[in-house]
Amino acid sequence: MLGAVFHLARGAHVGFVLAREGGLALIDAAQLPPHLRLALKVGRLLERRGIAAAPGASPLERALTRLGPSYVKFGQFLATRPDIVGMAAARDLERLQDRVPPFPQGVAMRVVEAELGKPVSVLFTAFSEPVAAASIAQVHKATVLDADGTQRTLAVKVMRPGVRERFAKDLQAMRFMARVVNALLPDAERLRPREVVEILARSVTMEMDFRLEAAAMSELAQNTKGDEDFRTPRPEWALTARDVLTSEWIDGVRLNDRAGIVAAGHDPRALGRVVIQSFLRQAIRDGFFHADMHPGNLFVDAQSRLVAVDFGIMGRLGHAERRFLAEILLGFITRDYRRVAQVHFEAGYVPRHHSVDDFAQAIRAIGEPIHQRRADEISMAKVLTLLFDVTALFDMSTRTELVMLQKTMVVVEGVARSLDPQLDMWTGAEPVVRAWITRHLGPVGRLEGAGRAALTLSEVVSDIPDIAQRIRRIMIRLDEEGSRDTKAIERLVKLERRHAILTTLALWGIAVGALVLAFR
Repeated sequence: MLGAVFHLARGAHVGFVLAREGGLALIDAAQLPPHLRLALKVGRLLERRGIAAAPGASPLERALTRLGPSYVKFGQFLATRPDIVGMAAARDLERLQDRVPPFPQGVAMRVVEAELGKPVSVLFTAFSEPVAAASIAQVHKATVLDADGTQRTLAVKVMRPGVRERFAKDLQAMRFMARVVNALLPDAERLRPREVVEILARSVTMEMDFRLEAAAMSELAQNTKGDEDFRTPRPEWALTARDVLTSEWIDGVRLNDRAGIVAAGHDPRALGRVVIQSFLRQAIRDGFFHADMHPGNLFVDAQSRLVAVDFGIMGRLGHAERRFLAEILLGFITRDYRRVAQVHFEAGYVPRHHSVDDFAQAIRAIGEPIHQRRADEISMAKVLTLLFDVTALFDMSTRTELVMLQKTMVVVEGVARSLDPQLDMWTGAEPVVRAWITRHLGPVGRLEGAGRAALTLSEVVSDIPDIAQRIRRIMIRLDEEGSRDTKAIERLVKLERRHAILTTLALWGIAVGALVLAFR
């Protein structure tokens, strides 16, 4: 009971701050029942008495910043879910920054020593004051001396003390408020408030274990090791723990500093193309992409390579989703709208009771206007947004991984066009898309798919003799325990063995047939 009162008081405080800062402006009163319309009216009266606003900050940005780090993180998470909050609110929320003062260097050093089990003076030859601070952690610059006497510079990310406890309390309050919203406004269930809070909780839990972030950094590095124009820092596993992440220090120019990029001798136009192609390679080729590619997380190094940092938010796509994305983009490039429609049906995203031709017609309404304009005027992200709007008319269910992909593409496209305003996104995307389709949907990909199927069948086949032997042992044991009909048991074992042989031949026949089809 006491907990419910606390959560209710916390919820009232959140509502008060949202109202005072004007964060309720995006709510449509017509969608609310009478008692909530009255509450909204009172809240909007408070908006007029709001305190001085930060220059250029949106109402939602001001409100969530004042509510503290947990709500800033919640807002940043919702910025990736325009399907829940709408595009207008998502655009406001994506500007949210962690404006949190750093904690003292001495506190950070104690966290490092507790996590790594040695004094900082033993682990590093130098350990700086904080160089960047956010709601969850802050970064220090450090140096180490290798066995050969080489000095290396590292970035040490240290968890903010007490942050887990603070987030745990705020998440409990958010869960309570989600249940209240669901009870008072049943129509809000389509926005899945309780599910949203649980997704946030899982995301924050993973983000607060730096070993998982180091693993994401390592996986992305392995996937992109052959890319000459993109790289990631190397994690230092021996200096990484749950609350400490140590990695290679990146010297470079941030992508939001176009003047600095030009002054350093880099080509912004070429770099814009690298941004879009690197993202598409991660998403389509690897199925594992950096989902927080804002300019603050991207650098260009001395070799003109794009370098990404901060791997707390990552996205994954399965083979079906990667094929879906590749074929959709290629379909728009080649104006094959029926193929785009078929891909939706093949992936199971649109129910079968709808017509492929009707869906293709709706997609044509999106695609044809873009071919009436110059390539550099066409937004790939906007096309995908319009596509998902149209699919809502055809009962396409929300796919979380595709929404995150769409939102990341909006950010990536903005970064690429800030470097080259005339960038032709479609021409830049086509080589990556065609390469994946040729590789995976062409003869080689089909042969590999058939090979995987044959391998699976061979594994099943290899088990069949063992199954027959097990059956024989069982029958013999039954005989020893009292059965006297030995001839009947032997006949049964022979039948089972014959059945296993026939099954083996049939499965190998299927495998050979699959290979023949692949070659054709």
